Amino acid sequence: MENNNFVLVCGGASEKLASDIANILGTTSNGCEVIKFSDGEFKPIFNKNKTLRGKKVFIVQSTYMPTDNLFELLLMVDAAKRASAEKVIAIISYLGFSRQDRKDKTGAPVSAALVAKMIKVSGVDQVVTMDLHADQIQGFFDIPVDHIYASNIFAPYIVNMGLENLVIASPDMGGTKKVETYSKYLRCPMVVSYKSREENNVVSTMKVIGDVEGKNVIIMDDMIDTAGTLVKASKIIMDKGALSVRAFATHAVLSGPAYHRIENSILEEVIVTDSIPLKYFSSKIKVLSVAPYFAEVIKKIYNNESISSTFIM
Repeated sequence: MENNNFVLVCGGASEKLASDIANILGTTSNGCEVIKFSDGEFKPIFNKNKTLRGKKVFIVQSTYMPTDNLFELLLMVDAAKRASAEKVIAIISYLGFSRQDRKDKTGAPVSAALVAKMIKVSGVDQVVTMDLHADQIQGFFDIPVDHIYASNIFAPYIVNMGLENLVIASPDMGGTKKVETYSKYLRCPMVVSYKSREENNVVSTMKVIGDVEGKNVIIMDDMIDTAGTLVKASKIIMDKGALSVRAFATHAVLSGPAYHRIENSILEEVIVTDSIPLKYFSSKIKVLSVAPYFAEVIKKIYNNESISSTFIM
């Protein structure tokens, strides 16, 4: 996709993903020189030999970890706009702060709404992101948002696995709508886990609603953080007579004891995407690339085509 009006740029958090997307599109990804100051302040600067004037600039940057990478994205967008880019499209494979989509306690912020405002104010014209924690976050943006789904990668992969007596499970009540979509597409039953928390990342009680005896169970989620919920749910499901338990999750946040918990769990395997690069190797974790999917979406956006044809479910 070599074109004088197209530039693909990568942030520091998504260099591998951006490179893979560029290879598929037949172009190159352009990074930034990041100048760092002793107090932690930093400044990304575009290559002076790569003009952005009058170009459609696609910036690939995940915002996991999440503040430095988010702020790097904002600075890159500001720099592109000041370099007279015609349009800036942010390809945010994982949007940080998306779990904070409502005021759940007195005095708490709605951080996802603030992040959406910051992205718009920085100069972004359009956002492409994948599997937001809550669909309503799209409404926080006053600019176009293309919200794509890893189900278009996961569903065909599950079909090719050829598992018999398949059951799709939601790790919590909030994921039932997504799991129901998988259930209908795969023509298999679904079950739901009910959990309550004492504090963030700590599950106090959990129950599984539905029949899993003699079944091969797949737990579907948008992200895995500390893996506490996932490991607890998989044990309860096995204790109720399941033949096997696997997990699929779009975003491998995998913080704290997550890798250790997964490696020592009864989970058969955990399938994730490369929306966030893995920090460590795990024999139980397999990564499916979202680069072909994002490349197709970028191509359609550049050509002003509808992206709905890329969705299978």
